[in-house]
Amino acid sequence: MFADQEDYFFQDGISVKDIASHYDCPIYVYDGNIIEQQYRKLYNAFDLPRLQINYACKALTNISVLKIIKNLGAHLDTVSIQEVKLGLHAGFSNGQIMYTPNCVSLEEIRLAVELGVKINIDNLSILEQFGQEFPNYPVCIRINPHILAGGNSKISVGHIDSKFGISIHQLPHILRIVENTGLTIDGLHMHTGSDILDSGVFMQGAEIFLSIANHFPDLDYLDLGSGFKVSYKNDGIETDIEDLGKKLSTRFNEFFKSYGKVLNIIFEPGKFLVSQAGVFLAKVNVVKQTTANVFVGVDSGLNHLIRPMLYDAYHRIENISKVSGPMRIYSIVGYICETDTFGVNRKLREVNEGDILAFHNAGAYCYQMSSNYNSRYRPAEVLVYNGKHHLIRRRENFEDLISNQVEPNIF
Repeated sequence: MFADQEDYFFQDGISVKDIASHYDCPIYVYDGNIIEQQYRKLYNAFDLPRLQINYACKALTNISVLKIIKNLGAHLDTVSIQEVKLGLHAGFSNGQIMYTPNCVSLEEIRLAVELGVKINIDNLSILEQFGQEFPNYPVCIRINPHILAGGNSKISVGHIDSKFGISIHQLPHILRIVENTGLTIDGLHMHTGSDILDSGVFMQGAEIFLSIANHFPDLDYLDLGSGFKVSYKNDGIETDIEDLGKKLSTRFNEFFKSYGKVLNIIFEPGKFLVSQAGVFLAKVNVVKQTTANVFVGVDSGLNHLIRPMLYDAYHRIENISKVSGPMRIYSIVGYICETDTFGVNRKLREVNEGDILAFHNAGAYCYQMSSNYNSRYRPAEVLVYNGKHHLIRRRENFEDLISNQVEPNIF
């Protein structure tokens, strides 16, 4: 992410150290230029008559980030009615928002109907109830292809034991509901998992998709979800988007001829667009030598970046206060009253108390999964864009902690 070997700069030439000094730590910083680059890289990889990118905003819903992505021409993938409302607030039209909930009540789906957004249904019970109540409202169906894919079991969502989607083996049940209710199915959706390196997984999913698409004559789009792997260790190991784009484009263009019309092909990247655009900056509180380890304790913890503790995610860590000097081995830990370890046996430039550490790939699922655990405040968010840095969310304070609490007159 950083552009200079003599110091650490964002692509716009803004010093990372200056950001940390200006706004204080801990802090999330996003580079809007990288978001734009990732979007264009994905979009340009395909040769299709109709292609649409739906940003999976659960990765990062800051309004300013949503506006950047909207201005690129993307639509929005949402998983809650609150995300739908955030999308509308950011300027997306209702027709640009796909609502893909899981295990929600029909009441929440009714709210989505009232807001006029596109709806994706992933279970037979709700599909039948929806068809009886809203037979004239076109819907998408999420299919579970029974493909085991993803970086680990916690982010693999298309296998046979997953709670997501309607099993491909339940296709007769889907068709029976559609026939009995008169529902129009205008789209099919599938998402198998995250951090998928092998393009063959996407091709396998596409073949399953196409094998059932002919059962639905009114389709307008096919949504293949996402799951593209990004590089976490600065090693370039990631999904080969160009290769995948060529293979999928060839296969879908063949299918359009047999289907009789061109469908819109949709992908819904979240992490792919914003992960590498984000860096989390934290200050070193203490360097603690024990009999077995050297701990670097920072002014943050699992309340700000829980991914390493939740599913063993790797985040590359740099000491940006040092551009030269000896490398030492440390375990980087947080200040939460839990075992909140960011990294074990990491090589960093020699660390001193007061140094600033940068945690890379902090654009996706970092602020979004943050909390007030231990009654700590959530950090600020800053956007680096068009040669300037902008505060896009202020740091929380004590008033935020108690603003929603109610103290009854009983004490």
